[in-house]
Amino acid sequence: MKKRDIVIAGYSETKIDFKTGRSAYDLAGEALSMLLESTGIQKDVIDGLSVTTALSEASNPFFAVYMTDALGLTPSWLNYGGIGGCSATGGVARAMSAIRDGMCEVAVVISADAPSTDWRSNYGAYRGEFQDPQGVQGPPATFGLLMSRYIHQYGLKPEALGKIAITQREHALHNENGYQKLRKPLTMDDYLASRVVSDPLRMLDSVMFCDGANAFLVTTEKMAEKLGIKKVVYPVAYAEVTNFNGNQSCPDITESGFTKIGPAVLEKAGMKPGDVRMFQPYDDFTIAVMMKFEAFGFCKRGEGSDFTLRTDLSFKGELPLNTGGGQISAGQPGLASGGLNLAEAVRQMFGEGGTRQVEDPRNAVVTGIGVIPYARNWGVSSAMVLEA
Repeated sequence: MKKRDIVIAGYSETKIDFKTGRSAYDLAGEALSMLLESTGIQKDVIDGLSVTTALSEASNPFFAVYMTDALGLTPSWLNYGGIGGCSATGGVARAMSAIRDGMCEVAVVISADAPSTDWRSNYGAYRGEFQDPQGVQGPPATFGLLMSRYIHQYGLKPEALGKIAITQREHALHNENGYQKLRKPLTMDDYLASRVVSDPLRMLDSVMFCDGANAFLVTTEKMAEKLGIKKVVYPVAYAEVTNFNGNQSCPDITESGFTKIGPAVLEKAGMKPGDVRMFQPYDDFTIAVMMKFEAFGFCKRGEGSDFTLRTDLSFKGELPLNTGGGQISAGQPGLASGGLNLAEAVRQMFGEGGTRQVEDPRNAVVTGIGVIPYARNWGVSSAMVLEA
């Protein structure tokens, strides 16, 4: 059953850029300053903080504690989000629980990363030695294998993925926070001619690592009113799953956690796929977007290509898709990336979309993805429904 007692009462997002020379702490400070300015609240009101793990600071196990010092905060509740691109929506969900349990009243969920400036992450563990084959290097290779398996099982029309890339690029042209290098028009010919980087995955199917940060203010509706905040959105439903089909040694990698949580989160919100006004899915690769169309019930499994090609996904269309350009066309600010899609959803629902504003932004579905191990689908899948 959906709940409307907690609100997202503000958001902020820095510009996304490449090799900025800045640290995650610096970027987080800018995001917090922007959040305080837009909401008009005093910093000392904040008594809860959720910090997303950063690739650029992954070697510091006390990153969240250091972040409180860098920001000058003294929270009574602190969360360290280690679920990658799910950490923004997951951080909001955990902040909501903390507020309901009386652990804090006003929480900030902050994600900041600078992996294009300084990469300090080492996934390690046992996979490199015992499971991952030689030559599979990072997400592009793993997603290439996922695409290959999807094509084997269902078939795939490249033009469908091209349409996703082109639509999001058109939206990015309206997004001043997007990485400037990517804010150029894209055609289907451009897409089809783009270099194959992990067969059959093309360069234009992929994200580009950048630096950036975002932040969200989470509190009760009553506290938001007390603080004089006028614009709020309601996170009415949330679902998350980790290591989906983890009890299977050789699972179907085209079956993701979204096949479980997609229908579940819509049911919690009292919605059907046709009720979704905006879709702001985590989009590190175009195939992830198309597969989520299927998982959320917009179409059946294997029918994602046809659904994509026949549906108007523009910000003026029947199902506006990643209206800020998503990560593929605005840039992926490391593990702060999950907040990019969430920030765009809140921006649209606040009526602040500018030249890309969606008409009647009454609700939005936002998703997150956290890591993709070889021979499995996404390590973590999350989904949140927002209502005006």
